[in-house]
Amino acid sequence: MDYRVLGSTGIRVSRLCFGTMSFGDAADEATAEALYRCCREAGVNFFDCANVYSAGRAEEILGRLIAPERDQVVITTKVGFPMGADPNARGLSRRHILDSVDDSLRRLRTDRVDVLFVHTLDPATRIDVTLRTLDDLVRQGKTLHVGVSNWAAWQIATALAVTRNRDWTPFSCVQPMYSLVKRQAEVEILPLCRAESLGVITYSPLGGGLLSGAYGKGRSPEQGRLVKNRMYKARYGEDVYFDIADRFVALAREIGVHPATLGVAWVAAHPAVTAPIVGARSVEQLLPSLAAAEWAMSEEVYARVAALSPAPPPATDRSEEQKGVAYSGSAEIYR
Repeated sequence: MDYRVLGSTGIRVSRLCFGTMSFGDAADEATAEALYRCCREAGVNFFDCANVYSAGRAEEILGRLIAPERDQVVITTKVGFPMGADPNARGLSRRHILDSVDDSLRRLRTDRVDVLFVHTLDPATRIDVTLRTLDDLVRQGKTLHVGVSNWAAWQIATALAVTRNRDWTPFSCVQPMYSLVKRQAEVEILPLCRAESLGVITYSPLGGGLLSGAYGKGRSPEQGRLVKNRMYKARYGEDVYFDIADRFVALAREIGVHPATLGVAWVAAHPAVTAPIVGARSVEQLLPSLAAAEWAMSEEVYARVAALSPAPPPATDRSEEQKGVAYSGSAEIYR
């Protein structure tokens, strides 16, 4: 297993991060332990969690598993999404963040997490209120670093400016959605992360299972998030995504590699990505994703995979410049 430094934190993390969203849900305690052991045997030392996963149960299971070796693993958790019916049991207010982190530390059986992510944007709370609270948590030692997930690049940049101006702890890690079928992060988030030396752990590198080989046009398993989960069905339900999945699986077969291995390896090959987050409901499902850590991605294969889906337009919408057509000095061209 290769290890990389997470942004500017100095923490060395495995090339793959394991996401524990299945713990306490699709993976019961025994299965979760088997998944954890498989990851550790493969050299994974990085585990991503969230308070909302299985309503706190995932944190409880992860906490039990890491207890004998807490100092040998790097763990994250998140705050922001609803944790109950109470109107204040959600969001990024100071009240909810402080209460939520204490609850997470209790469930995780630890005195600190390595990275605390804000899981979503809270339009009801000023960004500076959230950032001041995160800075206090770092100063208290309850989290070593802070990160952000599901924010736009301009919101992340705004937060970085606020923390610099006020000498607060800045975001050091970003967790965006990124896969062959969801490439918006390439436009501004990933370039921002490279420019600011932010760690990047991407989620859903297989598009919720779409690129695992189990799905295609008119083809899907009886079980799976894309079959049962309304959110994932809405996120990946367009026909174009299944067309891409068919072409992707065909390419994987041509190359002679499992589609899950190829999909995770393609995400990991982006120069801004520190570690893709892989997840699974069983050890059998996990193994092809873990194999991506050792699979050599050539420039040729990377380009062939990238060509299977449309690259998003640049932030300026000057897509002609991507094709080598630039301003030539003519007023007719320059508009």
